[in-house]
Amino acid sequence: MAGPSFQSSSLLSAMIVANTPAAGLAFTNLAYCCPSDVHRFAVPGTTPELSLASVGDSFVLSLSPHESIGPGHIALNSIQRRHAKVSTGDSISVARFVSPDNFDLALLSLELEFVKRGARSEQIDAVLLANQLRTKFINQVMTVGQRVPFEYHGNNYIFTVNQAAVEGRERSNAPERGMISNDTYIVFEASNASGIKVVNQRQAASSNIFRQKGFDLKSLGIGGLSAEFADIFRRAFASRVFPPHVTSKLGIKHVKGMLLYGPPGTGKTLIARQIGKMLNSKEPKIVNGPEVMSKFVGETGETEKNVRDLFADAEQDQRTHSDESDLHVIIFDEIDAICKSRGSTRDGTGVHDSIVNQLLTKIDGVESLNNVLLIGMTNRKDLLDEALLRPGRLEVQVEISLPDKDGRIEIFEIYTKKMNENSFLANDVILEDLANRTKNYSGAEIEGVVKSAVSYALNRQLSFDDLTKPVDEESIKVTKEDFWNALHEIVPVFGASTDDLERCRLNGMVSCGDRHKHIYERAMLLVEQVKVSKGSPLVTCLLEGPSGSGKTTLAATIGIDSDFPYVKIVSAETMIGLHESTKCAQIAKVFEDAYKSPLSIIILDDLERLLDHVAVGPRFSNLMLQTLLVLLKRLPPKGKKLLVIGTTSQVSFLDSVDVCDAFSVTYQVPKLKTEDAKKVLKQLKVFSEEDTVAAAEALND
Repeated sequence: MAGPSFQSSSLLSAMIVANTPAAGLAFTNLAYCCPSDVHRFAVPGTTPELSLASVGDSFVLSLSPHESIGPGHIALNSIQRRHAKVSTGDSISVARFVSPDNFDLALLSLELEFVKRGARSEQIDAVLLANQLRTKFINQVMTVGQRVPFEYHGNNYIFTVNQAAVEGRERSNAPERGMISNDTYIVFEASNASGIKVVNQRQAASSNIFRQKGFDLKSLGIGGLSAEFADIFRRAFASRVFPPHVTSKLGIKHVKGMLLYGPPGTGKTLIARQIGKMLNSKEPKIVNGPEVMSKFVGETGETEKNVRDLFADAEQDQRTHSDESDLHVIIFDEIDAICKSRGSTRDGTGVHDSIVNQLLTKIDGVESLNNVLLIGMTNRKDLLDEALLRPGRLEVQVEISLPDKDGRIEIFEIYTKKMNENSFLANDVILEDLANRTKNYSGAEIEGVVKSAVSYALNRQLSFDDLTKPVDEESIKVTKEDFWNALHEIVPVFGASTDDLERCRLNGMVSCGDRHKHIYERAMLLVEQVKVSKGSPLVTCLLEGPSGSGKTTLAATIGIDSDFPYVKIVSAETMIGLHESTKCAQIAKVFEDAYKSPLSIIILDDLERLLDHVAVGPRFSNLMLQTLLVLLKRLPPKGKKLLVIGTTSQVSFLDSVDVCDAFSVTYQVPKLKTEDAKKVLKQLKVFSEEDTVAAAEALND
């Protein structure tokens, strides 16, 4: 999102620089000119009427009329002239400035100093000074780097603008500036050498830890995560909104760390970065886990130093300002890369263990910091050291899961907003339909769908015979068909394996008589039970019958007809040549992935093959058996529902190793009887009418 464009009208003129008419007017930060000139710079629609002028290439000043200033002249004080690098009598360009929408300052950071430095010292109350400056400079535009003189309690001061943040605006190459309003939160800084001590800074910030009044997650590019964001705010920031003395009376410490975990592409990094931008804190430090590791393997000291350096500024700030210290945000992406469970890595260097120890010490050690917020992100929470997750460290753990339907609509709205505003989105595109078609898509995958759809739309405008031919922008339209094509191109990692399921029923599903229809209907009732029942988060079903009776086809059809967002088939053919432990890990991962979706179906095809069963011996893999028995009985996490369908041609073997007991219901898929075979042969039309009866009887034999 680019910063707003700062517009100047075509009214650009050269004016002669003059001195401020009176000494007292130098402390107003206004520029003065004759009344007839002021109206040329009026901003239309403002009440009271404002006159804003872009002076030179430096800053924007509010203009005020003064009878002593002649036409074509502009009076600037000495600091304004110094900043614009002009002297009295010089000519300077002045243009009418039109402020863009959303131009009020949310945060203004000012560095204070005396106009005349000396050995004196003053104590300034941040609350009182902020109120006075807001009143005195209301509706004035402040630009980073601008120096402004002011008088306070009989002393003359100068403030330098270090930061001027407008709510909802990201950093860009445009000048950082905005207009002071009654809601602008002002932060003061003063060096020890200046002789100025600022007190009550945190009290002034008591309700302004955030740069904005509320959270419009869509404007931040975050969709479908309202509940998660509310949870983060309650756990990590609610205590920081109140003054330090309130939390001290409650006897609590602020949360120092949070962990965002979940599947890739769900918005963990985006949330962390936006939190860092919204806080009135130091510029967030963003580091990737692998970056902390020294490039020399085993160089523990260098790696530990990298961790210490992350906290050095916060430690120095806390030593200097104690409870008045600013909040320091450290964003740790891929934290599992360096914080694995101690003792789990066998590299002989001990580097990972040392990093974990160093990080634990810094977050919640003997010299505990209270001005740090560590935000860690990972796709593999199970790899992290347990000590890192206890209260006092990364105690707030929020799962950023795949978005639901409403969340997917929000994400599509975010990524199609600009093309919709610029009339590039066709009228036949209905975002709700797209959300229905993108079950189990992550936010990143939805973004990929939009990009792919746009590529189809742009490709229609190109001629490969002449790529230099100019494109008619008005004819660019992203249509529903473009999105449908994109959905075939961008397949979700955690989605239904439709292609694998279709391979299991290449010739389709034909009516095989009442017995097969009854089994299908009973199985679909199980699907409905999983979908609507609150007391059945896990349902398991075993389809047993002779080889070739259609068990796999029936299971695949149930999976496709269920319309569940996550359907995966596990078969022995995908595990040829793998070691037992690798097979177990693969099956366990399928179940773990299923737990990330609200509704899932897992098909365990040919269970005897998965268990490496051989009739001669008999032999089977006990490791695979124990893994399957555990997974078949393990309940999914709260809010997730799972249906497991197993198929087998060796039910007696499965019964002997207690696998049948792990399934809540078993259906026998029979061979076709003569009448059923006739129905199938008639539908397939492979024989003439008179030969169908004979063929059916032969098949029955």
